[in-house]
Amino acid sequence: MAKEVNTIGVLTSGGDASGMNAAIRAVVRKAIYNGKKVKGIYRGYSGLLNEEIRDLTARDVSDTISRGGTILGTARCSEFRTEEGQKLGAEVCRKHGIEGLVVIGGDGSFAGAQKLASLGINTIGVPGTIDLDIACTEYTIGFDTAINTAMEAIDKVRDTSTSHERCSIIEVMGRHAGYIALYCGIANGAEDILVPEKYDYDEQKLINNILKNRKRGKKHHIIINAEGIGHSTSMARRIEAATGVETRATILGHMQRGGSPTCKDRVYASMMGAYAVDLLCAGKTNRVVGYRHGDFTDFDIDEALAMQKDLGEYMWEVAYALSV
Repeated sequence: MAKEVNTIGVLTSGGDASGMNAAIRAVVRKAIYNGKKVKGIYRGYSGLLNEEIRDLTARDVSDTISRGGTILGTARCSEFRTEEGQKLGAEVCRKHGIEGLVVIGGDGSFAGAQKLASLGINTIGVPGTIDLDIACTEYTIGFDTAINTAMEAIDKVRDTSTSHERCSIIEVMGRHAGYIALYCGIANGAEDILVPEKYDYDEQKLINNILKNRKRGKKHHIIINAEGIGHSTSMARRIEAATGVETRATILGHMQRGGSPTCKDRVYASMMGAYAVDLLCAGKTNRVVGYRHGDFTDFDIDEALAMQKDLGEYMWEVAYALSV
């Protein structure tokens, strides 16, 4: 028989992502709509262990949907990776009457949710990461805002790169995944896109491409470099020495995490937060909310964490074809 959940906790864990507040707001308001109590857990799993927990009302999440970051805060927590920390987390949930927990974060956050589920706390994961590196879903909260932020910044770098007839290496975030680099490479019309999934570390190919384009009359050369490859500054020095073309590195950094979320991140995050509450109200546990083939759905956390994500061969083929 499904375990009835009357009090739902919500936390954000790992890196922040624009749209997390929309998800929090949806969890709070959908839970209250369903007659449940809601408790906000501040600073992720660290706050759970330290009992940084308070009741949330519908008014507490007013005027938050347009704000970047997370109103609950987030933190890394090495203690929660231990068996002792996980048991303490489950005990704290029981102490505060939290029977169901919504965890908004990435794959590391879901691993923690998985442990709590095994200890009797109904848990649902909601994918919140700008990296888009969770295999079970085609959408993760914050990705759309991040790529739009990066795209606008790269457009500006292109303007000055063209004026000075430079080569610009622009490094975007994404951890070990190349999705931000790939999307921005297509959207910004980059001449080269470097992603961990595909890059062979042959800089001579880049050098040859720059020289070829110069002969064709191109006045700039944009290289989008993924964080998982990195070393943009030293790469720029080597390319300038080899080509004689002034080359600058720009690392966009954490600006991609912040800012007011796009419409897509507000709407999809709201749908995912509400869906997570529905799963808990149905007595479900150890699930991850996802978006696939136009529908919001859910997966077993164990299965979700075991899945491998493909970069997208057709997107990569198109990106290469359009860069000529």
